[in-house]
Amino acid sequence: MTAQAFDAARTALLFVDPYNDFLSDGGKLWPRLAEVATAVDLHAHLRAITAGVRAAKIPVFIVPHHRAEPDDFHGWDHPTPYQLGAAKLQVFAKDSWGGDWHPDFAPQPGDTVVKEHWSGNGFANTDLDFLLKQHRVSHVILIGLIANTCIESTARFAADLGYHVTLVRDATAAFSAEAMHAAHDINAPAFAHQVLTTTELLAALPAAA
Repeated sequence: MTAQAFDAARTALLFVDPYNDFLSDGGKLWPRLAEVATAVDLHAHLRAITAGVRAAKIPVFIVPHHRAEPDDFHGWDHPTPYQLGAAKLQVFAKDSWGGDWHPDFAPQPGDTVVKEHWSGNGFANTDLDFLLKQHRVSHVILIGLIANTCIESTARFAADLGYHVTLVRDATAAFSAEAMHAAHDINAPAFAHQVLTTTELLAALPAAA
């Protein structure tokens, strides 16, 4: 695919859930992601993209999932099975190593850390839309985890809000190759403006400022 060139003044990178529990050996969910992540060379592509967008002076927004605490969903009317499963495992537990940033992808000076999202959508009940609008962003690039849950939910909502949405098929992962295929080849064409590889994305970024 020939990617649309990006305007640094109107574009933001949304890096979803760069936690140890997802991305580090020993993380609670890494064993379920490892096969797909290794197949797409996830870590190398995340490093290349974050370096490339920062060199181009494109702002980076960290879009983090809620850090688990005991009894998070006590008294809730209808937490989802996904939420209850994460709560049982205490995924991204507050004040734990698993709930800390992967050291290669921790926020850097000038990055924006968005309020934590409780479910899959990085916009719902957070300040992400407000912050993007304050930075005059119209185009968003999504990387991180997981392709068919938080990435897809956030990207769908971004499109609904009127943003131009770019997904990067080898800068994310899922629990199975089937889930990756569904996310990028079945579902994404209904809402994403483009689905690129890391190589295609980097070629479309502005020259380093």
